[in-house]
Amino acid sequence: MDLSIDEPKSVRAGEELDCAALTTYLKDTIPGLEGALTVQQFPSGFSNLTYLIKIGERELVLRRPPFGSKVKAAHDMGREFRVLSALHPVYPAAPSPLAYCTDAGVLGANFYVMERIRGIILRGKKPPDFAWPPELTRRCCESLVDNLVRLHQLDVDAIGLSDLRREGSFVRRAVDGWTGRYTGSQTDDIPDFDRAAEYLKSHCPEDVASVFIHNDYKFDNLVLEPQDPTHILGVLDWEMSTIGDPLMDLGVVLSYWNQPEDPSLGMVPCFLTLEPGCMTRREVAQAYAARTGRDIAQLGFYYAFGLIKLAVIAQQIYYRYKQGLTKDQRFAPLIFVVGALSSMAVRVIDTDEV
Repeated sequence: MDLSIDEPKSVRAGEELDCAALTTYLKDTIPGLEGALTVQQFPSGFSNLTYLIKIGERELVLRRPPFGSKVKAAHDMGREFRVLSALHPVYPAAPSPLAYCTDAGVLGANFYVMERIRGIILRGKKPPDFAWPPELTRRCCESLVDNLVRLHQLDVDAIGLSDLRREGSFVRRAVDGWTGRYTGSQTDDIPDFDRAAEYLKSHCPEDVASVFIHNDYKFDNLVLEPQDPTHILGVLDWEMSTIGDPLMDLGVVLSYWNQPEDPSLGMVPCFLTLEPGCMTRREVAQAYAARTGRDIAQLGFYYAFGLIKLAVIAQQIYYRYKQGLTKDQRFAPLIFVVGALSSMAVRVIDTDEV
């Protein structure tokens, strides 16, 4: 294959870790660690911070909340660690968790450590030598759908995660929750967001099922086998996973799925969705429906929700930047992304085109 293993970079200014305290904690907690510790950072994420920790020949991944975040519930390291502990034995694509630290004296916040999964991660920028045949791209799309279906088929009661289920409508709760988060972090007046939010609130369908969902499932959260990228080795970033409506999960998948005719957002989650042979959003949804038997007649609602949810996430991150709580310059233009996503949601509402 013509893609390299996903590799970290130098740690961003202001996001450094206390290596001495971390070394002591890890060697006291995880048996068999020997040698000096080095830290690098995976730079592409916009939410929880992710670091590569090397101790001797051992490679670990550390996750901690972003510095300066005001959204505490979105960065619950203990919950994420518990979810992975339950998932990994029955869904090996979930990374194997190793340790969870609640001692703020180590890094200033709760964090957890897991085994690294080495492989390809397809991100926004297309490599200059990328040359996949269309049929390979198509098979990667099919694998993405197949793996999502497997996740939605897990028996949450058997693996001990049934307490994540809440009474009442998940769809209604998700719409109210995400639009409320927008209000709590709003910095600008965006009429398209307001219109889309009102539509979602007044058109909530009944839940179609109650299953375990990832809630942020996309190509750049998948780790692919280098020699066979149709084989998914790992699924990352479980911070928003829960029990809920599977079609809401599908809507989030579609919100990340850029197509050539889409307006430019100034950012692309994964270049592969623009490549020849790639499924369209409608084809992804149809493939999911064929494998599950679920009715996607109201697909426009779920896609519009996914776009608005993504807009709220961008707004929350922009709020941190606007308040000076982070110096990451990637966040400066996110307010324009919020507006563009809101406009896309309004277009879906008006045309029902996905």
